[in-house]
Amino acid sequence: MDDTFRKAILESVDAGFEDQIAFTSELIRFPSLRGQEKPAQHFMHKELAERGYDVETFAIDISKIHDHPGFSPVTVDYTDAVNVVATHTPKETKGRSLILNGHMDVVPEGPHDMWEVSPPFEPKCVGDWLYGRGGGDMKAGIAANIFALDALRRLGFQPAAKVHIQSVVEEECTGNGALACLVEGYTADAAIIPEPEDEMLVRANCGVLWFEILVAGHPVHVREAGTGANAIEASYRVIESLKRMTEDWNAEKVNYPYFEDLDHPINFNVGKIEGGDWASTVAAWCKLHCRIAIYPGDDPADRAKQIEEYLAADLGNDSFLGNRPPQVTWNGFFARGYVLEENTDAEKALAEAHRHATGNTLESFVTPGYLDARVFVIYADMPCLVYGPITENIHGFDERVSLSSIKRVTGAIALFIADWCGLERIGDEAR
Repeated sequence: MDDTFRKAILESVDAGFEDQIAFTSELIRFPSLRGQEKPAQHFMHKELAERGYDVETFAIDISKIHDHPGFSPVTVDYTDAVNVVATHTPKETKGRSLILNGHMDVVPEGPHDMWEVSPPFEPKCVGDWLYGRGGGDMKAGIAANIFALDALRRLGFQPAAKVHIQSVVEEECTGNGALACLVEGYTADAAIIPEPEDEMLVRANCGVLWFEILVAGHPVHVREAGTGANAIEASYRVIESLKRMTEDWNAEKVNYPYFEDLDHPINFNVGKIEGGDWASTVAAWCKLHCRIAIYPGDDPADRAKQIEEYLAADLGNDSFLGNRPPQVTWNGFFARGYVLEENTDAEKALAEAHRHATGNTLESFVTPGYLDARVFVIYADMPCLVYGPITENIHGFDERVSLSSIKRVTGAIALFIADWCGLERIGDEAR
């Protein structure tokens, strides 16, 4: 592929960019929170089918993935948790196959009156930024996958290898969506996930555990508060115990390549708390919804056991919790971290594409957040390149993604597809 053709590909990306941002904005308008992704997925199915791809929409079948080592435990209903997979099949396979993956689910938006630029599901462009919940994490990436292929089609070309375009759910809470695609048989020689990674490649990331902790109290009338035990107040001691354990885990970073130089690779968070029944009754119960990271190579089951044993030992002498230990339930992410092997052919191809699209050398880094790439790297022995646009405030108020960065990343993905998959002329033949 010479520089003249590379330039033509990037110019084609530019020619379709206005439509691409309109498409991304339409995706943002769908409030695709957990359990509410179906309308957005139906939109994706329609758009991909109109492009001529073979499209399958299927619900996650827990019975198929429950015994897989990558499964995360859930109690929610998956009836409306649907994945969309579109497949391009070439006239003649000459190149290497590819998965273009992205997640449709977004995290809750919080109080709307705390969004300053625009309401969370009303996309708005201001300068170089596109605002809206999920725009950065990661609907701009989903659109980039599709419009990179569109840019090649605009020039009369399509990949000379099989390509699966995946829009999955459950990335923000379990990873079971991407896992379900793998179990359904969707594999390839490499994968790209355009997560919001500031135009860098993720070299390694942490695994994640989600769990609930139920603290039981002893309710009495508030006039006799001294004779009862307030579960909400007792939960503070549970939180402090887990913070102490987290610091112990962070001290282990010297044993894990790529993580030894991070300030704080293991992060613990209490993301939700609920408890009590009445303002004038000492709280009888309190439930903490928690998240903690684990290192690549760690077995989630081993770390889960460590948490349970640590709490039992650390709170054993507590005047109340020692006799009524908190109960831990595992109810979401139960996911390993991963390390991406260095200098694979896929990485070299992306580095070259990135250089031509941005003018810069591709950098890699380590992230303490969860990524669906672990499904491909660990369970399919597949290089998965997590690489996407510059963003700010993902999971926060006024989430935004850089428009110019979206264009550069889309160009890099288009160049990568042309190199990795090879290209063939689009003829009159059916796909």
